[in-house]
Amino acid sequence: MATINPETVIAGSKFNNFHLLVFIWCFIAIASDGFDIAVYGLGLPQMMNDFDITPAAAGAIGSYAMMGMMAGTFVLGALTDVIGRKRILAICLVMIGLFNFLAGFAPNATVFVIFRFIASIGMGGLMPAVISLMAEYSPRKNRAMIVALMYCGYSIGTIGASLLGIYFLEYLSWRLFFWISIFTVLITPFFLKQFPESITFHVARGNKDKIADILNKATGTENYSARDHYEITDTDTAEKGVPFKKIFNERKTLSTIMFWIAVICCLMMIAGLGTWLPNIMQESGYGVSSAMIFTITLAIGQMTGSLAGGYMVDKIGHRNVLLTLLGTGAAAFILLSLTSNAFLLYILIAAAGACTAGSQNLINPYITMYYPPDVRGAGLSAAVGMGRIGSITGPLLIGWVLMTNMPAQLSFLGFAVPCLLAFCALLFVQEQHGAEVQKGRIRKAEEAIIS
Repeated sequence: MATINPETVIAGSKFNNFHLLVFIWCFIAIASDGFDIAVYGLGLPQMMNDFDITPAAAGAIGSYAMMGMMAGTFVLGALTDVIGRKRILAICLVMIGLFNFLAGFAPNATVFVIFRFIASIGMGGLMPAVISLMAEYSPRKNRAMIVALMYCGYSIGTIGASLLGIYFLEYLSWRLFFWISIFTVLITPFFLKQFPESITFHVARGNKDKIADILNKATGTENYSARDHYEITDTDTAEKGVPFKKIFNERKTLSTIMFWIAVICCLMMIAGLGTWLPNIMQESGYGVSSAMIFTITLAIGQMTGSLAGGYMVDKIGHRNVLLTLLGTGAAAFILLSLTSNAFLLYILIAAAGACTAGSQNLINPYITMYYPPDVRGAGLSAAVGMGRIGSITGPLLIGWVLMTNMPAQLSFLGFAVPCLLAFCALLFVQEQHGAEVQKGRIRKAEEAIIS
């Protein structure tokens, strides 16, 4: 009887149909999340008229949704070890689809908020489950690119919603977009049948036959059976017993706070743009279809920033890439508030997408590398949890700005402020006190000396 570490086996496997199946389902899940978050911003101008609400009230509704996402992140995340990531993801898909579908029938803003809040709980729980499952079932050699490509599903969902808006929003009600969300409920039975549960979940419960089946599929062999002994050396086990205060130990306090500020600012920009971009462009004189094209441009920029930034990290390091993105983003937002040239607006919107979502996607692994293994989860969870403050306040603050008498396009200046704050915060991160960040710098210096 052999003793086998399933995580090591999967990490050393080569990408095959099993990995592709996991990728496709994770991509669909995250695309549905992007679609359902985007539809609120796309239908907002019509919704404000139907419900007779002010921009501030509309921003508050967007913020309530972000509160639901925060609740989902913590509540559903806490249940992961109890019922498994696969079931959590299925619950999220049903919640998102069913309650967004019901929100499309809401007779007033109050009912809409209730249904949208419940749907947002599912949205908050979906993203962490998808990312962890995709990372768990990706070969180590391709893991970074696979996860980055999967992230693009979010932008694809946004693009899909925007294309529907271009062709149908002028002729049909905003409610149609919420009714389409029922699609995620319809696909959930197929998901449950085809998608594997987390390997760590099976190991913890001794499901040896299922572990062997997964490993055989992942490796394309018949080398594993229920007679083998499976165990996982969990690098994060010590973390569960580590007090929260440890992320402030060893001169990490300043960097921890700076990470929080940076994540708050990035999520503030992402949530604010997702909620208000179509409305800002319509208020600036563009038609419904043109406003949708701006949203598509934003999503394309988000994908480009994530992939290009991920590639450049290996060349010049996380912080240098992040500072470049955030500095470029601040300049783009300032120019967006000043120019009226349509072509330049598209270029700047794409840059804004690349610099906001791209930055957030790169900050997460940067934070993970900064802390030692026993507190990495605590450090990242704390930063993302604090970052939800930005998700909640972003739509609300821009709604207040739009209630003033100044031109709607000047509201882009409001996004430049958090961009600059995040830039300044990262300048104060003390990499010399980091774990893998410092090791990576030493390793590159040694390689340079050898060459």
